[in-house]
Amino acid sequence: MRKTILATAVAAAAAMPGLASAQASSPHSISGNLTIASDYRFRGISQTFVQPTIQGGIDYAHKSGFYLGNWNSNVNGLVYTDGSIEMDIYGGYKFGAGPIAMDVGLLQYMYPGAKTAAGDKYDTMEAYFAGTWKWFTVKYSYALTDFFGAPDSDGSGYLDLTFNYEIAPKFNLVAHYGMQTVENVSGADYDDYKVGITYDLNGWLLGAAYVDTDTTFNVTNAAGKTEDLAKGTVVLSVSKSF
Repeated sequence: MRKTILATAVAAAAAMPGLASAQASSPHSISGNLTIASDYRFRGISQTFVQPTIQGGIDYAHKSGFYLGNWNSNVNGLVYTDGSIEMDIYGGYKFGAGPIAMDVGLLQYMYPGAKTAAGDKYDTMEAYFAGTWKWFTVKYSYALTDFFGAPDSDGSGYLDLTFNYEIAPKFNLVAHYGMQTVENVSGADYDDYKVGITYDLNGWLLGAAYVDTDTTFNVTNAAGKTEDLAKGTVVLSVSKSF
């Protein structure tokens, strides 16, 4: 009931010419997002020990192209020792270059309370550069700090190639190929893949995707159960933007 009343009030206020004009001409916008998924896969590797995740964020954008945002997710303490949450802060600038939509920015990953066995933080900062043309996006991320706690690993990079195409009304095919390189860590480089379908159900985005890598990442819990966090799996998700 409260939501209905609020929506009615907002609609009535927006109908006032002065207010509607002010809203339409505002250079600022704020949006949010919420996702529930069967697993949190980051560059192909489970961050939640193959368990469900709930994620959410908020974004501010200016019509000039500048933006700031925050995104958060639960993570597993076996993946990030003594950690339970990932908090990301990012900012950047979007602009057009002919038919290509460009995006450059900085992203800071933070894991409060989590530390490696050597006592180092997993916190990582990356610079990224992306370009989108029609259905194709190419993005490169470059680590400006040690890469998730690995000593002397600044300069690590990740190439993200993504294809997103509407195959039918409200249905999209999504395909991804990624290449991770890790500086000064022998055998840490790997590739990851994803192919999936999304469906827009009245503003709720339903997703199903198969995710896999060409590496292994075995972790054992206190009960003695070992999981390969990089093995192939199907991830189901539901997302909402507002």
